[in-house]
Amino acid sequence: MHNKKEKYFDWAIIALLAVLILLVANNQVKLNNLSEMSATGFAVATGVKTEVKTAEASVIPTGTPKIYGNELGVAYDDISPYDQQKADATIRKLGSLDDAIQLSQDEMKRYISIASKISCEYCCGAQSIIFSNGDAACGCAHSYAMRGVAKYLITKHPDEFTDDEILEELGKWKTLFFPGQIQAKAQILSQNGVELNYINLASNKYRGIEKGAAGSGMVGGC
Repeated sequence: MHNKKEKYFDWAIIALLAVLILLVANNQVKLNNLSEMSATGFAVATGVKTEVKTAEASVIPTGTPKIYGNELGVAYDDISPYDQQKADATIRKLGSLDDAIQLSQDEMKRYISIASKISCEYCCGAQSIIFSNGDAACGCAHSYAMRGVAKYLITKHPDEFTDDEILEELGKWKTLFFPGQIQAKAQILSQNGVELNYINLASNKYRGIEKGAAGSGMVGGC
């Protein structure tokens, strides 16, 4: 009788272990599916040139910008609505480059070509962050930050970033500054069959296409 009870006890343990194994396996499958969904969405963690595959995925860049991120001690993750103090500090750091960096005549031509293609329309009504002569057209902190990034890359890494790649970097920061608006814009662009990348999302190319769509919120002071 005693042996029979032990036998039943052993089978009960085996059954419980089997149930636990099935539960763990099921959870792992769900985690793998979530990872695959993220991988097919918006791969932006390393700052390498990327494209959006689905509008449902977050368009928010993460990680550290290639080359200049470590140099300046900044990361995309520094701009978050959950830490406005850190976001403001990072925006000020990038914005300080706008006043600190002086451009040569050739650098200015390149700067005008790039910076005139992006604006801070969710914060002010200027057509771009600069006037046609290269002077600042918008006095908000976000515009200072984008101009600072552009000047830094043009002067410090002129051959490592193409014009479009620099514009993409400005677009990434703008997406971080206005995550709700850019996410809403991604939905509209996707519905219209427009390729989703940071130039299409954040430059003036499709400015205003998202008007009327839900999406608001600003990170960092204007």
